[in-house]
Amino acid sequence: MDEAAGPQRAYEEFLRAGRFMIQRARRTGEYVFYPRTLSPSGEVDLDWVEASGLGTVYAITVNRRREGAVNVALVDLDEGPRMMTTIAGVETVPIGTRVKARVEAGETPRVVFDPVEEPR
Repeated sequence: MDEAAGPQRAYEEFLRAGRFMIQRARRTGEYVFYPRTLSPSGEVDLDWVEASGLGTVYAITVNRRREGAVNVALVDLDEGPRMMTTIAGVETVPIGTRVKARVEAGETPRVVFDPVEEPR
């Protein structure tokens, strides 16, 4: 991983390798997303760790176009950070839906989420 090129480049390299990684401060354990050089609380001792990939839909909106509908969602990761993403394969889901991340391959790999059925 080319950490000298910056956290955004490192994150993109992880995605190209099919890995969803986020940062965590060694001293405090604070998780960080979007990639940056220091945490919101000012920590600079950030390491890359594998994200659990689990989260909860905080908000979602649907953009409808002639080509079809696309959702934009905010997901609260189980580690704490909130990220903007897409819930794949559906137009929308209820707020509070549990979701699981996966890396969608392509020219520009990205993290998308799939709804997860809750155990009854």
